[in-house]
Amino acid sequence: MEKKIPRIYRKDKGQIVVEGLIDLTDLDGNKIEHGNRFTLCGCTKSKKLPFCDGSHKG
Repeated sequence: MEKKIPRIYRKDKGQIVVEGLIDLTDLDGNKIEHGNRFTLCGCTKSKKLPFCDGSHKG
């Protein structure tokens, strides 16, 4: 089985897209559940931090 390298890139509005298998934790090391592709908030307006909820659109 080939191990894929995670891909992380930033969109124009600031969202950070993460694709692939990674460990996402908070500052205390607690695991944050997520799928194989998710978007992190780059503007801090989201009510679902660390994930983007589209609040940057408003």
